[in-house]
Amino acid sequence: MSEDKVIATVKNGVITDCDNTFLPLYLKRTKNLEGWLASRAIDTHRTNSRLLKKALRLHTADDAQIALAVNAATITDRYWFRPEGSTAVYEDIRFKENYFDSLALRGDPNGFSHKPSRTPELTNTGSYEKCWRLIDGAWWMYKSGTPNEYFSELFISRLGEKLGFDMVHYELDDGYIRSKNFTDGTSYNFEPMSALVGENDDYSVCFDKIYAMSPQLAKQYLKIIWLDSVCYNMDRHMENIGFLRDVYNGDIISMAPNYDNNIALISRGYPNSADREHDGIIRFFREFIQNNPTAKTMLQDMELPEITQKMIDECFAEIPIEVDRDFVRSFILNGQSIVQEIISEEVTEGETENDSFSLTL
Repeated sequence: MSEDKVIATVKNGVITDCDNTFLPLYLKRTKNLEGWLASRAIDTHRTNSRLLKKALRLHTADDAQIALAVNAATITDRYWFRPEGSTAVYEDIRFKENYFDSLALRGDPNGFSHKPSRTPELTNTGSYEKCWRLIDGAWWMYKSGTPNEYFSELFISRLGEKLGFDMVHYELDDGYIRSKNFTDGTSYNFEPMSALVGENDDYSVCFDKIYAMSPQLAKQYLKIIWLDSVCYNMDRHMENIGFLRDVYNGDIISMAPNYDNNIALISRGYPNSADREHDGIIRFFREFIQNNPTAKTMLQDMELPEITQKMIDECFAEIPIEVDRDFVRSFILNGQSIVQEIISEEVTEGETENDSFSLTL
């Protein structure tokens, strides 16, 4: 189902008929129903996910079955499963409360006092302890982390906003970091990039796939990669970048706003040097640009905004976490300078990065 529209029929785990206009992109590409369901289930390696399953009396280790315990519904899209013979509608199964938020976020023992009920935590994916909270009619994601992770997420969110990029807005609350559901109350269906390319996070593979769909979407992707390169995002994987689709006609509206930058910048400690001369993330960007002339030309024509010292200092002033400001300021400005040089430089045909390499297993 997509809201109350039947988009596929499944018999014995096999899709027997479907409407490709609305079918999730992963299923359209693979028809692998088991894999799609598993991708929607909570990460069972999280300590609090095990506590959650125990509190819910959920006795299964199968990811697909965990997702199906709540009709495979999530907060970030309107896809769900209706059993054969059921007359349920989306209003019946959509999440309207969550009594297990504190258990999922911080292992609150009081969570065991609640009777089992429908909770969006069973389809709240990702490796960090987190939860959904319903506040004034809107769902908010709360996530745990370290001060350096919080700073990195907040700083990049604020910096992107000042640059005019489409960013998820993060803020601190009750000792955690939080952000509002970016699907606008599920007005859109979120589709991760993995739906198109699996786990292949190669910049050129992703860019070419997106460009074939829409050059405008490709520009949005390049802004994300540009900011990742400047801000040292080590973890832009295929589940934390994606697209927003219209619930009612299946069209891809835009890329999802830039989010999940908590493994970037100084999140894992301060890099050895702020000069960025031997920066691995920038090397990935250089290889991408040298080997993809379409992306290079598009970047040169985009007139990307400039990060200024004033802009960085304004971000510092908005974040109540102490860091080495001189280091962060130099790190960002040096990164921007090198990335802009890479975009501007002429690349001769056949030129490649001398120290690049790949590993084949």
